[in-house]
Amino acid sequence: MDTINHPNKNVLKTLSLNIAIVGGGRTCRFFLELLQVNSFPFLDIHILGVCDINPNAEGLVIAKQMGIFTTNNFRDLFDFKNLDSILELTNSKDVLPELIKLRPKRVSILEHNIGRFLRSFFMMSQQLKSVEHEVILEKMSSDFLIQHSNAAIVVLNTNFEIVEANEAYLKIVGKSKEDAIGGYCYEIYYGLKSPCSMSRPSFKCPMMETMKTSKSAHVIHEYHDHDHQPTYSNIVTYPLKDQNGEIIRIIELWSDITQEFSTRWEKRTEELKSDLNRMVQEDRMISLGKLVASCVHEINNPIQGLLVFSDLMQQILKKETPTSEELVEFRQHLSLMSSELERCGNIVSGLLSFSRDKSLEYKDLNINDVLESVLTLTRHKMKLQNIKLITDLVPGIIIVRGDTNRLQQCMLNLIFNAIEAMPNGGELKIISKIDEPDKSIRIMVKDTGLGISKKNLNHIFDPFFTTKEEGQGTGLGLSIVYGVTKNHGGKIHVESTIGKGTMFTLSYPVAS
Repeated sequence: MDTINHPNKNVLKTLSLNIAIVGGGRTCRFFLELLQVNSFPFLDIHILGVCDINPNAEGLVIAKQMGIFTTNNFRDLFDFKNLDSILELTNSKDVLPELIKLRPKRVSILEHNIGRFLRSFFMMSQQLKSVEHEVILEKMSSDFLIQHSNAAIVVLNTNFEIVEANEAYLKIVGKSKEDAIGGYCYEIYYGLKSPCSMSRPSFKCPMMETMKTSKSAHVIHEYHDHDHQPTYSNIVTYPLKDQNGEIIRIIELWSDITQEFSTRWEKRTEELKSDLNRMVQEDRMISLGKLVASCVHEINNPIQGLLVFSDLMQQILKKETPTSEELVEFRQHLSLMSSELERCGNIVSGLLSFSRDKSLEYKDLNINDVLESVLTLTRHKMKLQNIKLITDLVPGIIIVRGDTNRLQQCMLNLIFNAIEAMPNGGELKIISKIDEPDKSIRIMVKDTGLGISKKNLNHIFDPFFTTKEEGQGTGLGLSIVYGVTKNHGGKIHVESTIGKGTMFTLSYPVAS
């Protein structure tokens, strides 16, 4: 390099250097790309040719694209008249001695030390890129936190360590930034000593899901605040990846959905109540159809008796002077007619009362009245199917808090199920007992019917589940029994043996 002296300063003149490269691998490619985007101060480098025995070598390919001469024989490079140096990048012990031996005298050899320098320069450049990527990630994280400052946000390392958190998150966990940063998320938020997936196997961790799939994940977690009130948070995780696609951090977004969750729950509860009301009424209409079919026969018998008695009474009245014996007979016929008419009236009144779509009304009622009203409507149907009814009810007035129509429907469904389980006749027991420790009344409905298999026993309360043939049942009966019992604060239990029968036990709290 030449130095030109001036009165006040030295001026460095740019030196021109013509180089050929032997070894068209990765380092060669880097060197060529470096020359394209950067210039060395006071040094003008020209690449005259590149040599490599592999036609697909990275450096050789890019040299062809740049219009540089390429060859697979380094002797071809010696033909350049203005060649100053050959840069050996093969790092081969055989190539370097061969180059030194055959080179023209005017050409110098830049051996592997220079190559190592260029490779080191390459590695330093890659490290700078990695550092630059880290800086970009840091900036992305910071920008993300700023842009979503209204949400609770925490940035985690892959070992669950908290590296950044905003004020909203710190407010949720009740920690200062100094206490939170460097701590572990499971420790700061839940007070656990190990990750959630280890401490609570059934607990779904969105961070673990993101680590597993490299995709965003979300869960809803329940958490009790400082006042021990339940709060619900929607947690969404996002992966942050390096230039190789490896996850290096996780961003978690927290949003409080307690109010929204409560509103949805209340709305869903109202929908379920509305659905249950509709199902009960529909089931009552089905039950009414069954009752009417049975009661028609029960009413028809006394009507036929009334016609016979009325005919006999008319014959007595046709006589001018009835005898005393005929008057006694007349009075007996009249008494029997009155009794039969009263029985018909009770049946019709029961059907009319049962058919009315009354609004839901919880009040104090006598559970024995509910049982008697249902038995009045079903006795004849049991008699027609040769079923013996045995009742053993607690005497007196047993007060429970509930809705008469709902409880009637509940008992009616159990009795209908028992009747249908005994197509060839049998025995039905309705028993009630006071349970003093629980302050409740237990009502047992026990039949000697076909029984329920263990496989079906776990599903009998599921809506629309039925073992009957199509058109024989809706599958709503027992689900309504379950819903009504639970809504009245009661319990339900079932025992069944195939071929021996089934017993349902209902328990309702007795009002004080």
